[in-house]
Amino acid sequence: MSGSYGDLFVTADDGIRLYARDYGPLTGHASLPVVGLPGLARTSEDFHDIAEALSRDPSRPRRVLCLDYRGRGRSEWDRDWRNYDVKVELNDTLQVLAAARIQKAIFIGTSRGGLITMALSAVRPELIAGAVLNDVGPVLEARGLKRIRSYVGKLPTPGTVSEAVDLLRQRSQSQFPHYSDEQWAKMARGTWRETEGGFVLDYDPNLTKTLDNLDLDAPLPDLWPLFEALKPFPVLAIRGDHSDLLTADTLQMMQDRHSRLTAVTVPDQGHAPSLDGDLLPVIRDFVSAVDGRD
Repeated sequence: MSGSYGDLFVTADDGIRLYARDYGPLTGHASLPVVGLPGLARTSEDFHDIAEALSRDPSRPRRVLCLDYRGRGRSEWDRDWRNYDVKVELNDTLQVLAAARIQKAIFIGTSRGGLITMALSAVRPELIAGAVLNDVGPVLEARGLKRIRSYVGKLPTPGTVSEAVDLLRQRSQSQFPHYSDEQWAKMARGTWRETEGGFVLDYDPNLTKTLDNLDLDAPLPDLWPLFEALKPFPVLAIRGDHSDLLTADTLQMMQDRHSRLTAVTVPDQGHAPSLDGDLLPVIRDFVSAVDGRD
């Protein structure tokens, strides 16, 4: 798999070593690059299929950069779990973009990655050409956050790939009732990595402390001002039909408030839809339209 992308390592301001997968041509083309920002406890692995599709498009190959936040994937863990924070990760993302010499891009943000994308549009709008928000919006449902909190950093350690698949299926069957074995295996590969000593989580377990400290019975922050910052840009908003983090009502409000937003609901999937299958041509067409418009 690594033959299709290069490894980019960047040192953050505080010395943490950050990692990103770098797909496709780096020079010699005029296409806008795409940047993939994953969910809370996910990694660049989640973007492999869409990155392959975009970077190897025979008519218009483009660069695709997919990040691992600090404490996830191949990026270094932070000794202070309090730095697993959207503001810190936003700054890390800016440093990676600068090191990669990306001055403008189309961003694909899944869950937490969508929050970072909205924040980017507020603080550095010149970087944004368009955005894909995967199952995230300006209203986060406490029910979904509680479900995520129940398993991040708390999953048992599987002994085999089959056990890993079973663990994920038991916890997320209601979100993905018709997932294939290969889709569960793909989710497992983005959750654990296999070492000589067995399987380990592909993220710092201390990430759970950022959720444990949230009072999910109190009103959540109002994120509509961040969403409003995306108004100048075309947006593709994706929602899983079974999502417990982004409701259909919120998606409708997003459409009502953003004239350049296209909404897509993925049947039989929850939080967050896999960026594969029928979504590949949808995202590819959106990216091509944004590039042609830019």
